[in-house]
Amino acid sequence: MNYFKNALIILLLTCFTGVSYAQQSISTQTILDKQHPRILLLSGEERLIEQSIAGNPIWKKMHEAILKESDNIIALPPVERIQIGRRLLDKSREALRRIFHLSYAWRMTGEQKYFDRCEKEMLAISKFSDWNPSHFLDVGEMTMAMAIGYDWLFPKLSDESKKAIREAIVYKGIYPSFDPKYNSWLRVSNNWNQVCNAGMTFGALAVAEDHPGLAQNIIERAIVSIPLSMNDYKPEGAYPEGYGYWGYGTSFNVMFLSAVETAFKSDFGLNKTPGFLQTAGFLQNMTGVTGPSFNWGDSGSGGDLSPAMFWFAKKNNDPSQLWVEKTYLQRDPEYSGRFTRDRLLPAIMIWGKDLPLEKVSEPKVKAWKGQGANPLAMMRTSWTDPNAIYLGFKAGSPSVNHGHMDIGSFIMEADSIRWASDFGMQSYESLESKGMNIFGRTQDAQRWTIFRLNNYPHNTLTIDNQLQVVKGYAKIDQFSDNPDFMYAVSDISSVYEAQLASAKRGVAIVDQKFVVVSDELTAENKVTTVRWTMMTTATPKLGKNSITLTKDGKTIHLKVNTSAKVTMKTWSTAPTTTYDAENPGTTLVGFEMQLKPNQKQAIQVLLVPGSVDAKKIKFEKALGNW
Repeated sequence: MNYFKNALIILLLTCFTGVSYAQQSISTQTILDKQHPRILLLSGEERLIEQSIAGNPIWKKMHEAILKESDNIIALPPVERIQIGRRLLDKSREALRRIFHLSYAWRMTGEQKYFDRCEKEMLAISKFSDWNPSHFLDVGEMTMAMAIGYDWLFPKLSDESKKAIREAIVYKGIYPSFDPKYNSWLRVSNNWNQVCNAGMTFGALAVAEDHPGLAQNIIERAIVSIPLSMNDYKPEGAYPEGYGYWGYGTSFNVMFLSAVETAFKSDFGLNKTPGFLQTAGFLQNMTGVTGPSFNWGDSGSGGDLSPAMFWFAKKNNDPSQLWVEKTYLQRDPEYSGRFTRDRLLPAIMIWGKDLPLEKVSEPKVKAWKGQGANPLAMMRTSWTDPNAIYLGFKAGSPSVNHGHMDIGSFIMEADSIRWASDFGMQSYESLESKGMNIFGRTQDAQRWTIFRLNNYPHNTLTIDNQLQVVKGYAKIDQFSDNPDFMYAVSDISSVYEAQLASAKRGVAIVDQKFVVVSDELTAENKVTTVRWTMMTTATPKLGKNSITLTKDGKTIHLKVNTSAKVTMKTWSTAPTTTYDAENPGTTLVGFEMQLKPNQKQAIQVLLVPGSVDAKKIKFEKALGNW
């Protein structure tokens, strides 16, 4: 499409896209009253960052890491428009990383080399044929990148450069967002809404003096649209798309809120959305004792520094929410270099400049629960002991965006080892390149043929070798943060509809020493085979109703307590299709059992660390008595 010719037509079509944007009114004059730079960091606020750098070695280290990476970027050629499959996203993300780093480096040092290289990057991107609007995340991130660079470098950019960059923001970034072929993200609640609304708003703020009506339209539209995503944090902050997409959707949501608040001195009531500010607790507790995250759903296993957490800590007036982030920041100076792969890293210097890191104390809460579309509970015995027990438990539904068939699944750590693990996601491109349709959410969707995504490799139950029921949903029905018996219980019957008459699962940390996973099942009127699995990177040795797991010289004992006959087993995780990923160094351990028609059966699995005398451990409390 020729956006120059069709810009007016697209603007006129805005009124007929099914969304009304008259519910909020902003004044573009409020934007124009602020000269460039006006996005995130106003003119003169560099001095506040300088004070943080001078007063704290951690902020000095981070500042120097950004400058060092900016020097590395200078030697690189500008990004090129090379599309991979249906995505240009990796180029948009790299552009955002480079431009944000370079423009920060120029504002903080005034060195010409950073300005020149940032301008060169933006002019190269301005010449792209388009920013791939058919996959609008690509446009959202590219527009944000160009808006930051344009705004922050504005005082020194030549008129010619300003025109080229500004027109690219408007015609390749903003105008395509009015085309109904590309803007379905306005009406969804997932991370696309957050990322794309943020990108468009940054673009609008950058070009407001030349396009005041357009800027007003875009920002008002975003203020109405983005609550669709923010409502997904209700009621307690649990983010339905998991750790990795929290880092994506929530971070861009925070970028949006920070930019709007900087421009208008108002959040238009958005921060009062129930659950949104509480989501800092979700992310903090999703990090295990050993470092990696509770990586359920389409998430990688790594944990990492989150600049957005500094915004939340300030809003909540709770420095303890930065306990995990402080741990990352306190690592050796060389480690800080890996943070520069984060395209939003410079924002940490903006949001963290007013936070005294020395006041970041150990969190008081050791157990956290969140209801919502994907309820879950996390608990631990300590925030400081590297050998502490950590237990994460997931309820929810496979039907949630980026969901897996993992209802009832758990992860578990003790003695500095993650014993019960989750595979997390498989690369989208590795699947899409083989013709897989990976985002369907019906029961017969091709998505559920992917090994890592269905229930077979998750730490949950499989009944008669069937898939969990996609439409099913389970909440956290009981929860306790009592240090001597922290637990969560969920009725997961609906994800086994027509497979089991009923199913409840509870997980607990008992006496701060061991973990119990307790199931109470009722069979349908048929013979039923129950498979209990746990994925591990440890080496298993099967015993009678038990398995001993060994890793790095440490052990844990899996003991099955039940009146039924069980057959202890292991299963391979090697791929059996051309599209499934390799899973080296992993094994599924567990057992199978048969239930008679209508049989009720209780099963308790104890996970006892080797540092505890397993012979002295007993637990016989039925779920009804938890």
